[in-house]
Amino acid sequence: MSAAASQNQYSLFSTCLSVVRTAIFYSCLAVWTIFWSVLMILLISFLPFRQRHQLFVKPWAIVAVYLCRFICGISWKVTGRENIPAEPCVVISNHQSAWEAFFLQTLITPQTQVIKQEILNIPFYGWAFRKIKPIAIDRKDVRLALQQVRDQGKAALEHRVWVLIFPEGTRTLPGEPGKFSRGGAGLAKAAETNILPIAHNSGSFWPSRGFLKRPGTIQVEVGNVIKTESLSVAEANDQARNTIAESLKRFYATK
Repeated sequence: MSAAASQNQYSLFSTCLSVVRTAIFYSCLAVWTIFWSVLMILLISFLPFRQRHQLFVKPWAIVAVYLCRFICGISWKVTGRENIPAEPCVVISNHQSAWEAFFLQTLITPQTQVIKQEILNIPFYGWAFRKIKPIAIDRKDVRLALQQVRDQGKAALEHRVWVLIFPEGTRTLPGEPGKFSRGGAGLAKAAETNILPIAHNSGSFWPSRGFLKRPGTIQVEVGNVIKTESLSVAEANDQARNTIAESLKRFYATK
């Protein structure tokens, strides 16, 4: 057998294995999500709001990312944990896949997240998500969305709850971050708090387009806190994006 034929056979086997592993992962995640969502819906209302994320959302997310690790071979390495401040602030991250929406729930708690309204209509998952009062925005009405982020985000921060925002608004391909909306920076300024930038390259292993997951190690970098007091909204937003872009350059330069 020629080397080319052998390579083709290996590639076909690898693809088939990825299909099987990904299918098993999604099956396990669905069962886990339905079970835990029902439990959340039944019990979470009895808990104070600040404890809901730590006792229900974080455990669900931990199981989700570890299922992905053990079944699909996607692990992670975090640098900069020491940069996470004691006082809650606005967390701004790039968005390449669903993985970071899971993982960042395990890294920082308690938190609320800016999401699109449609997510709340997903059976079980969305119904349970409503119980932690996420900031669910209508992306078709930009002005209303910005107002929701500002008002509900300020209320969360006043209760010492972190606010996670993906300012690109949708998942992007690996590489440079997309255009950042100013909602996160605007919230930080309105709430007189700071920004914690977090970068990752999850899209290299959990592609936003496509079903298959690829084994590997996702790099996650927690940047230095951006103090917004002396910055305009535009300056704070640009600094957050530039910090994340620099991290991404380092990730892809080492490939």
